[in-house]
Amino acid sequence: MNYHNVVFETSFGKASQLTKSDLVEIAFAGRSNVGKSSLINKIFNRKALARVSAVPGKTATINFFKLENVRFADLPGYGYAKVSHGEKQRWSDLIETYFNSDRRIGLVFQLVDMRHSPTKDDLMMINFLIENELPFVIILTKKDKLSKKQQDERLQALQSEIPFADQIHMIPFSAVKGDGVEEIREIIDEIATDALANDELEEENQQQEDELC
Repeated sequence: MNYHNVVFETSFGKASQLTKSDLVEIAFAGRSNVGKSSLINKIFNRKALARVSAVPGKTATINFFKLENVRFADLPGYGYAKVSHGEKQRWSDLIETYFNSDRRIGLVFQLVDMRHSPTKDDLMMINFLIENELPFVIILTKKDKLSKKQQDERLQALQSEIPFADQIHMIPFSAVKGDGVEEIREIIDEIATDALANDELEEENQQQEDELC
């Protein structure tokens, strides 16, 4: 896939605005200021595909991007305290509606700040993904902020901080140095390939059914 060819599609700020999904989707989830926009821009080799800000809580909508046969959903950052209760509820409704609607969710990239223990909201989100059997990979952001020794210590600590950690694929990531980008792209490529094969098989089966009618 030529990642630079990704295009912005649309944004939705209300749960009622969400349209049905016709492509396999990969979602990016994480708390405010975890580095989600930096991750997205690095993956797609773009400087401003997703808005990067030092001020948490800027992603207040679900933003959709498309690359070939895959759609990407940038979900609102959760856990930011300095917004009204009503605004928090709107973000929560958006995220819940996204996951509870009939969508072809191929994977969720769940972002966690590698420097710290997962927050209560992080753990709530991870448990939600586990309980609903949604496939996900944890991206450990801001790796470059830690020394090699600190990285090893945090990786060890996460084994007890995250439920079923030994069964979860985790990728340390640095938006500065690009660590983890190729591994993430390989996962996306695999999902795109599988989706294409499934679509072709469904089309073939439909043609056979039409011929029998």
